[in-house]
Amino acid sequence: MTTPSPLNTTHSTSAINSLASGFGYMAEGAKLLLRPGMKRFVLIPILANAVLFVVLTALLIQSFSSLQDGINGLLSSWSWLSYIAASIATLLSGIMIAIILLLYGYSFNLITNIIAAPFYGLLAEKIEQELTQAILPSESFSAMALRTLKREMVKLWYFITRGLALSLLLLVLAPIPFINLLVPAIGLLWATWVMTLQYVDYPADNHQLPFKHLRQRVRTRPYSSMGLGGTIMLGSMIPLVNIVIMPIAVAGGTLFWIRELEAQG
Repeated sequence: MTTPSPLNTTHSTSAINSLASGFGYMAEGAKLLLRPGMKRFVLIPILANAVLFVVLTALLIQSFSSLQDGINGLLSSWSWLSYIAASIATLLSGIMIAIILLLYGYSFNLITNIIAAPFYGLLAEKIEQELTQAILPSESFSAMALRTLKREMVKLWYFITRGLALSLLLLVLAPIPFINLLVPAIGLLWATWVMTLQYVDYPADNHQLPFKHLRQRVRTRPYSSMGLGGTIMLGSMIPLVNIVIMPIAVAGGTLFWIRELEAQG
């Protein structure tokens, strides 16, 4: 059987640090997972994602129903201004639906990453070997599982503490006219930052790069980071797509690591 040749791991200078390159890593990562030898690293995470998908989607549907009933009940007393009440209800529903979908995608990522972290670490290692022919230090699965779970706790602490601080800031900004228009944009930027760190960290952790140092490297590539993280966030918010988006994100994050971040060491 012929061994698949390694993929070209170089980019032109114009492709580095751009929104397009961030999106391109995801598209190329999806194709990469179809290569021989990759599927076994993807199967278990996808099965875990499918189970979680059923649970969280049921909660999502229930939340939509409760939200609509609550808004309709709140504005039912405005029958004397039915047109205004209907307009307000539509606006509030749209805002709340966007928030719920964002939380849905964020929660889906958070929970499945804790469950599937060891398998994503193996997937990132396999992809890097496929692309570069590099031989990483050998490690038992139990040792990798312990290491990746510890790393997930480090990331979780960072995401929770910074996320709470940002939430407080957004609550302060929300009532201020004109400035409050920035609140959704700030929230979206934070979500893309989180998604990028989450998935680029698997290859970085395989090289035992401290999480703090990884954050410093990612900051030097803001546009690629936004392109990659934004694509992951969007896919995580779409039911059924979010079942397969995470292994693709690991592949895309590994490509980002190899082509733009690893050389900074």
